[in-house]
Amino acid sequence: MVLDLNRRKRTRARLLAGAVIPALPLALAADGSFDEAAQRRLVRYYLWAGAGGLAAAVHTTQFVIRDPHYGLFEPVLRVVADEAGRWAAAHGAERPLLIAGAVGETEQAVAEARLARELGYDAVLLSPGGVTGGVTDDLIARSEAVAAELPLVGFYLQEAVGGRYLDEEYWRRLCCLPDLVAIKVACFDRYRTLDVLAAVVAAGAAERVALYTGNDDQILLDLVARYELPGPGGALCQLRFVGGLLGQWACWTTRAVEQLERARDWHRALDSGLPLDVAAVERYFVEAAAVTRANAAVFDVVYRFAGCIAGINHVLWRQGLIASDRCLEAHEVLSPGQAERIAAVVAAHPELTDDAEVTAFLAADSKAGEAAGGGEGI
Repeated sequence: MVLDLNRRKRTRARLLAGAVIPALPLALAADGSFDEAAQRRLVRYYLWAGAGGLAAAVHTTQFVIRDPHYGLFEPVLRVVADEAGRWAAAHGAERPLLIAGAVGETEQAVAEARLARELGYDAVLLSPGGVTGGVTDDLIARSEAVAAELPLVGFYLQEAVGGRYLDEEYWRRLCCLPDLVAIKVACFDRYRTLDVLAAVVAAGAAERVALYTGNDDQILLDLVARYELPGPGGALCQLRFVGGLLGQWACWTTRAVEQLERARDWHRALDSGLPLDVAAVERYFVEAAAVTRANAAVFDVVYRFAGCIAGINHVLWRQGLIASDRCLEAHEVLSPGQAERIAAVVAAHPELTDDAEVTAFLAADSKAGEAAGGGEGI
């Protein structure tokens, strides 16, 4: 069944409006088994914190969930969608945007997108990972096939965690696909970020393709920056990132929601011709540097991102949101000294954390679960 056209339009409109979209970690018990209760709790935490969407089966969720040995791709997608629906029903709200990751050669990516559609997901984040060879023609054909199942979110994933270099021609051709609704730019590279923006303008897609930062090293700067690039007719076209789809936002999510709102205030002031508060601007840039420093610890820059997934899990474990910081594969662990670096950055920048809010959430969630007879939380 083809996805309803009105639903596709609604997905595009919601993405263009901007949102905080955490990339969901995988919750495991201390013995390494899937912890469904904790996975559902994470979903509730993100929505309680104010996230507008959730991305599952993406890099932060661990691509290896697709391995038949683990068999967790469908269970994770199903649990996330079900809990998001329960939350929306309980709060009388529209269900958050649900974005599913897809990887692999065309056949696999299409099958994953089809399953996500059947489970009620709104869009698919198509990773360049898992593709052998693949010239631009092949990658575009793969994208078209996946977009026939669900609206497409393009993904510029940095090479250190499985991405690849994608030139401006690729992005321009991708932007010409009618069902491309957004691009997550996570190349961690200013030059390549500008390649994507130039392609969006060249394709005349600035008003229909939402830009989401995944550049965890430049999150806050991406959110306030405005870019002016010449369009096909020579007129300048203005672009900006409207939100973020981030692994870094999988922890301290309450602060992420506040950070995006401050960036929106910035843009609203500029749009209205109002002067910016110089002191507020200065504080924002100070905070931007602190967030980058925190990301360096959580994402394990010292060891070239080897411990990035374990780092996110470690923060959530410290806060009591999950029972273990384990990953599925034995080599996916904290790097030497990473736990100490995370503790140090938390001590230096407590204002970036949401420990107090998480404590309040956990208390309320536990109370709600008890009231429901030991079942769902808030």
